[in-house]
Amino acid sequence: MHPAAWAALGPLLWACGLALRGGMLYPRESPSRERKELHGLWSFRADFSENRQRGFEQRWYRSPLRESGPTLDMPVPSSFNDVGQDRQLRSFVGWVWYEREVTLPQRWTQDLGTRVVLRIGSAHYYAIVWVNGVHVVEHEGGHLPFEADISKLVQSGLTTQTAAGPVSDFYTLPVGIRTIEVTEHQFLINGKPFYFHGVNKHEDADIRGRGFDWALLVKDFNLLRWLGANAFRTSHYPYAEEVLQLCDRYGIVVIDESPGVGIVLAQSYGNQSLQHHLEVMGELVRRDKNHPAVVMWSVANEPASFLPPAGYYFKTLIAHTKALDPSRPVTFVTNSNYEADLGAPYVDVICVNSYYSWYHDYGHLEVIPLQLATQFENWYRTYQKPIIQSEYGAGAIPGFHQDPPVMFSEEYQKALLQQYHMVLDEKRKNYVVGELVWNFADFMTDQAPQRVMGNKKGIFTRQRQPKAAAFLLRERYWRLANDTWRPPAAGRSQCPEGGLFHV
Repeated sequence: MHPAAWAALGPLLWACGLALRGGMLYPRESPSRERKELHGLWSFRADFSENRQRGFEQRWYRSPLRESGPTLDMPVPSSFNDVGQDRQLRSFVGWVWYEREVTLPQRWTQDLGTRVVLRIGSAHYYAIVWVNGVHVVEHEGGHLPFEADISKLVQSGLTTQTAAGPVSDFYTLPVGIRTIEVTEHQFLINGKPFYFHGVNKHEDADIRGRGFDWALLVKDFNLLRWLGANAFRTSHYPYAEEVLQLCDRYGIVVIDESPGVGIVLAQSYGNQSLQHHLEVMGELVRRDKNHPAVVMWSVANEPASFLPPAGYYFKTLIAHTKALDPSRPVTFVTNSNYEADLGAPYVDVICVNSYYSWYHDYGHLEVIPLQLATQFENWYRTYQKPIIQSEYGAGAIPGFHQDPPVMFSEEYQKALLQQYHMVLDEKRKNYVVGELVWNFADFMTDQAPQRVMGNKKGIFTRQRQPKAAAFLLRERYWRLANDTWRPPAAGRSQCPEGGLFHV
């Protein structure tokens, strides 16, 4: 390079070097620095107006987003295109609005010497940020972080006074009030018959495994609402508290199950096991008792309840759970014979699992109506209690098709469910109060001859794509919803197909 060019370029490079010295530091906590994560659920709206400018014209940033129209719950971080079931959002290009109400630590807002910086890790592709209705920063490009000093916007001398003096500790708890009652043939919520139509779930997904993920959770709830499901069981363990919080928000009813699975040996019913089980139920009830979505406790799944010690074990366990929470019924999920089950006399609702034409009578779908009807009649005649078909289903490998249906084809899974539904439609007029398909989505298991790279009984794949059975259940569940409760009006959603979303 010519020396003159170096002379001209040198000062520019030196100036750039000085500018780089003031670059943003990644936010790390230290004795002098605190960090508050803003990930989780945000309120969201896409601007579907023709010119995509309505939000600016109506100044949506000046007041809570919900006051200017319907919003969706949107996980952050995530891509809004992928978590919903709305085809318009899937390919949307234009302005979208995110909003989050944040409570800051008292010392941040009252100590005028504290510097408060808002940092956005990445927002595509052009971002405009307001805090308390005040424009604070813009950024174009996506991928890279940007920040704004918001100290003056959030600091004040605000305190709260009570009769006892200044309040130094605040805690908010959403509240929901409802009643639950069980009769000989009905499950009543707020005095009205309730019919469970939903799924069993697992906390499981590709790569993430059983780890909690907001984007996955919102996707699952969007699928539940697409199905028209009104309930699920936390099979076979308590789920993350955030799951129950979302159930409270969306009105999804929950059968909350303890990790009492694998109680199949005589020694499993010993005093040591019972004492531990009592402690676990105490922990579960204390954690989840304030969730209105939880309507029933399940103390175990598929125990060997025909073994001699099972009677005393479940009598004690259920009585203990009722003492902890007299407001909710208690059950366990059984696959034992109705004549041999020693724990069934103590439950409020009979929850029974059966897999006719799957684990036996392979391929013989025609036997299901007689076997299932006989199952219900025997249990009700013996105990005079309402019954939930707590598990039923068949495995299906996605993309595997066969007509006439054969096991592991999507057609077989769909046909098996249809056979169950014929009997359920008859018995739900009498004493059957629910049906929960096994399972919501395929999930990973240990290798076994009966498992094809995991359990394939999901109506959705492990990647949350629907099999043929999902469309069958969607049609059924929305029909049941219209029979048993009024679904939200389509006008409450911003989505073109009238999905179920909060305003």
